[in-house]
Amino acid sequence: MESFSKISNIIGQARDLTIEAATSASGSRTYGTRVAVAPAKASSPKEIHRFLSSRHDRDILDGLRRVVSMMSRGVDCSEYFADVVKNVASPTLEIKKLVYIYLLTYAESEPDLALLSINTIQKALTDQNQVVRAMAIRVMSGIRVPVISQIVALGIKRCVTDMSPYVRKAAALAIPKCYRLDPSTLPLLTDLVATLLGDKSYYVIGAAVMAWWEVCPERIEMVHPHYRGLCKLLIDMDEWGQLALLRLLTVYARKNFPQGKVKGGNKKKKTTSGKGGFYSDEEAEDEGPAGGIDPDLKLLLDCCPPLLQSRNSAVILAVARAYYHLAPSSYLLSLAPPLLSLLRSPQDIQLIALTNIVFIALRYPSIFSPHCTHFLLSPVDTPQISKLKLEALTLVYPYSSKPYQSLILTELSYYAGSYDKELVREAVKAIGRCAQNNPEQSGRCLKLLMEHIHSSDQHLVAESLTVIRHIIQQQPTVHKKTVIRLAKALDTATSSTARASIIWLVAEFSGADNGDNVSADVLRILAKGFADEAEAVKLQILLLAAKVYAHYLNRTNAGFEQPLSEDEDTPEDLHPIPQLFNYISRLARYDVSYDIRDRARMYMSLLSTPKSVQLATLILLAPKPVPFAPSPSAALREGLTVGSSALMVGKDEYVRGYVGLPDWVSEEDAPGRGVRDPVEKEYGYEEVKEVKSVERKVEAIRHVAPPVISAGHMQELPDVSSKKEVNGKSLDEWLEGSDEEEEDDDEEEDEEEEEDDDDEEESEYETESGEEETDDEDVKESSKMLPS
Repeated sequence: MESFSKISNIIGQARDLTIEAATSASGSRTYGTRVAVAPAKASSPKEIHRFLSSRHDRDILDGLRRVVSMMSRGVDCSEYFADVVKNVASPTLEIKKLVYIYLLTYAESEPDLALLSINTIQKALTDQNQVVRAMAIRVMSGIRVPVISQIVALGIKRCVTDMSPYVRKAAALAIPKCYRLDPSTLPLLTDLVATLLGDKSYYVIGAAVMAWWEVCPERIEMVHPHYRGLCKLLIDMDEWGQLALLRLLTVYARKNFPQGKVKGGNKKKKTTSGKGGFYSDEEAEDEGPAGGIDPDLKLLLDCCPPLLQSRNSAVILAVARAYYHLAPSSYLLSLAPPLLSLLRSPQDIQLIALTNIVFIALRYPSIFSPHCTHFLLSPVDTPQISKLKLEALTLVYPYSSKPYQSLILTELSYYAGSYDKELVREAVKAIGRCAQNNPEQSGRCLKLLMEHIHSSDQHLVAESLTVIRHIIQQQPTVHKKTVIRLAKALDTATSSTARASIIWLVAEFSGADNGDNVSADVLRILAKGFADEAEAVKLQILLLAAKVYAHYLNRTNAGFEQPLSEDEDTPEDLHPIPQLFNYISRLARYDVSYDIRDRARMYMSLLSTPKSVQLATLILLAPKPVPFAPSPSAALREGLTVGSSALMVGKDEYVRGYVGLPDWVSEEDAPGRGVRDPVEKEYGYEEVKEVKSVERKVEAIRHVAPPVISAGHMQELPDVSSKKEVNGKSLDEWLEGSDEEEEDDDEEEDEEEEEDDDDEEESEYETESGEEETDDEDVKESSKMLPS
């Protein structure tokens, strides 16, 4: 029968090789082209059942692959549950993997059948292969059947003390799953998380921190004894573990280090040098108090710079978050190059990086000023990226050098001539913010904007005039000539919005130089074509007439000697200003617009009697507040956290699950440095300690007469064969007694092993109870193992 089974196996292997060769041959015919290989014809359920029930691993593996392939296409494969589960005990690793994948998918729908495999999976926790043990705990925690929650918890407890860091990491990842399966296991899982946080392997710490965030994020005291060790392991961890740990350490710092110590930080960052290592605690302790920053916080900040070279953009943003919310401003100088390097990434990463750069630049714009050329627009930039780059240029503009300032204004003026209306609007607003942030360059900004008021693009003209109006209001005495130039532009301006803005500016400066200005002449010219103007322009002309007349009344009371009447004709000997006001008011009284008619009646009522002129002055001539255009991101993202998703959408949108950083702890509530002293603890990893009886005697002899090494020779050992007494006994008697004690200990161990239910093999180093050795042989063998 054995020969027959061997022959059948050989035939099966030959068949598989033939099929593979045929597939390869058919593929070689289409050399140089990509041909999609057609999938094999779907097998019938009966054939799959036969494969899964086969005695050959090759057939079982083929059947499992077909099942998993159907699962990936969305086909319901629950009918094969019994046939798949019975292969869970297979020693083949590939079969185990596929069975575990199937179990994780369908265990919840078939809980009773899934329980049949729990014992086999639990036994896999003692497998010699670390991969099998890790897979077992991963699958046990992934089977969402509440009945096995205690078994899963015990399995995690066992894997937490496993010798392999790969298994301990799998146990850490299983803790949140167990907690979601049964919240009553929280006390046990909390203790396990505390054990894993003190793990010495960087491979485990990332998963342990994630488990801490999921299970007990409020237990910040668990981090105290491990804080310094976690800081030192930060650079060696994987990038996703670094993200979780940086988030934890940032929150820990806000809750345990007072803000006052950070504000008093050193202005210049001291570079570490000397023989001390990068992670030297002594180095941090020496420089910390001198710089006014807590040594433990300085340890965290000094461990972060290597992470700025990470290939993962999320790690760079996590370091930026730690520096922005924890460190003095001197530490942020190192953030600019890594963050700007993200602008060469794909557009989705560019958008995230620019959002965070602008947010940081709102508080620390000077760190990006030497790199302002990185914010120049590219033709392929999306509208969102272009808007953020323009905002970044306006933030760094006041802190840039004169050549860079000239470059920025030239670029903004060029962008203002774009065909994109949104880009034109943002570019013109950016020029206005540059003039606002740096008043010394406001003249240059006005000159650039004045070049656009004769443009055929009405959107550009309107936006330019709006920004010009804001700039003039900020420094009205400096820009008187600009108002005259704008008044001359009324002859060529055709846009109603542009004409209305210019007229408003002229009206605002109608009282300058005690009335000796161009406002009255502008009113005279505009009165001729009042009936043909747009509604917005008519309202501004009416306002200009009211302001000019109010200034006239304030300068002289002659106008009230002959009050204006709507029913009487205007006398010819009146001053031209009252005549102009009366003429425009009558035209507005019969206008088709309700707003213009109502506004005309109000102005006539206010300015027709001497008693109401003071009220009219308060209404019409009240000083206007200086307009201030904040950066668009200032109010939208104020108070948010760097690197968070809420920062991307702004404060107006609600992001579920967003939790900001906690407030700084006060000086009184801050714990002392002693709580962060590491606690020496021996971790109970499972290992077999084997000690020979001869080694025990060697230690005893060393205790009796340790060798002493001098400069040229070694002190001679005492004569162990003599009858020298130790504690009242000779050495031979003492060694003989130790042999008897060891024989008694061995007999007790044998009795305990017989009573134990588990059949474990005896250690090969145990001595037989019937063996007898002479004292001289023991001494000779012991002497050989002494150090020379």
